[in-house]
Amino acid sequence: MVKIIPENKARQGRWGWHGLRILIAALLLAFVAWGIAEIYGELAKTPATEQGSSPGG
Repeated sequence: MVKIIPENKARQGRWGWHGLRILIAALLLAFVAWGIAEIYGELAKTPATEQGSSPGG
């Protein structure tokens, strides 16, 4: 015998506000990590990697 289940009860779940909050938090954390990497990259530059005039002339 086949059991008939309504569509709204057969769904696994829905995204809702919880999923949206997780996605926004992940995006904000990615931006923070990117910013930290940019700052670290600027601080870690050595004189040899900075652009400028050559030492010979």
